[in-house]
Amino acid sequence: MSTLTSVPEDLPHPLVVRTVALDLPVRAPDAAGLPHADDLLDLLPPDAPLAWVRRGDGLVAWGETLRVEVGGAQRFADAEAVWRAVVAHAVVRDEVQVPGTGPVAFASFAFDDESPAGGVVVVPSVVVGRRAGRTWLTTISTGATLGPAPVLADLVGLAQPPVSPGVVTYDDGAVSADGWRDVVAAGIAAIRRGEVDKVVLARDVVATTERPLDARWALSRLADRYPSCWTFAVDGLLGATPELLVRSEKGLVTSRVLAGTIRRTGDDAADLARAAILAHSSKDLEEHEYAVTSVAQALEPFCSSTNVPDVPFVLHLPNVLHLASDVTGVLTAPVDTDAHPTSLALAAALHPTAAVCGTPTVAARELIRAVEGMDRARYAGPVGWFGADGDGEWGIALRSAQTSSDDPHRVRLFAGCGIVAASDPAAELAESEAKLEPMRHALTTTP
Repeated sequence: MSTLTSVPEDLPHPLVVRTVALDLPVRAPDAAGLPHADDLLDLLPPDAPLAWVRRGDGLVAWGETLRVEVGGAQRFADAEAVWRAVVAHAVVRDEVQVPGTGPVAFASFAFDDESPAGGVVVVPSVVVGRRAGRTWLTTISTGATLGPAPVLADLVGLAQPPVSPGVVTYDDGAVSADGWRDVVAAGIAAIRRGEVDKVVLARDVVATTERPLDARWALSRLADRYPSCWTFAVDGLLGATPELLVRSEKGLVTSRVLAGTIRRTGDDAADLARAAILAHSSKDLEEHEYAVTSVAQALEPFCSSTNVPDVPFVLHLPNVLHLASDVTGVLTAPVDTDAHPTSLALAAALHPTAAVCGTPTVAARELIRAVEGMDRARYAGPVGWFGADGDGEWGIALRSAQTSSDDPHRVRLFAGCGIVAASDPAAELAESEAKLEPMRHALTTTP
């Protein structure tokens, strides 16, 4: 495995990439008729798993053939420059030819340009993917020639079942619950002074596990409970995000925007009533409009046409209800020999959206730095994968947790809430608790 900065001259021997079709047994759908993400997740070894799965489709991977670490405001551009150089010299035999085959990289980037977390791109050694009933196996190594077709049984460390974390205790993160209410109050005051229209404030909680956390335990529970979310793991960051920052595929682009939230009660009839309340809430509709507008404006320079829904729909998750909008577009046709912008370039242009930062962006980010009292690291930053042609999928690292490289028992959980003039500190604290619930559930040992 090689670790690089953003200097293409540092590249090792060319990557050798082989993708073959795979006959992977698939379990029967669950009671709701949905495929099992565990069919892919069960293949992962315990050490440094990589994952991007939703409703049984996606990618899982392990090993590190290449690692690129970047930082600062140019972290996206630097990562893309290295990837272009890597792909240009790769030796590739792809027998499947669908999105996600051939050379693939996973990546995660810090929320803030000034964060020491920077960004990381990981090119794995082994990838298993599934899409629309087709499954494949990709091996990536460094060398000069292609070897024989890989066989999954030779590559999977057919890992033992994941180990539960045991008893989990929770402590305050950067600020206490009471202190976070004060943070929200400071945000509301800034809005009422006219400094920003909206700001998204994050809160962290620290979990300590009895046994070192096996990321596969958390991933499996997240994928099972939140099948409509994108369950991810990259470089110790793991979670299940309901928000798709951008998907780019063959000239089409999609972004799922979430803003405006209400907690579920567990009673179906009551939750339908709460969905109606959310859909007509002026506070939540205002918050959502800021988020959709920021995405539409960021995509406009790259697209010949876009479609922005007039009204949001209500997305039902087990713990909360969200206002959601799917913004779509057609990328501008290439000029001369230039290619479409890559999904990474689109993610860089979109980040940070009003849904995770606020508006105006610069003022909201400055307010976050002033009042949150912590480094978000890669929480609320782009996380996802991209292929040789630059197409890929990027989520926003929400409902997520960051493991510690120094202490395998320590896990940092995150939640964030959009604040507007009509927000209430106590209500926002309750909303943050609802958004911490997925990761708390992922760490528990009971059904």
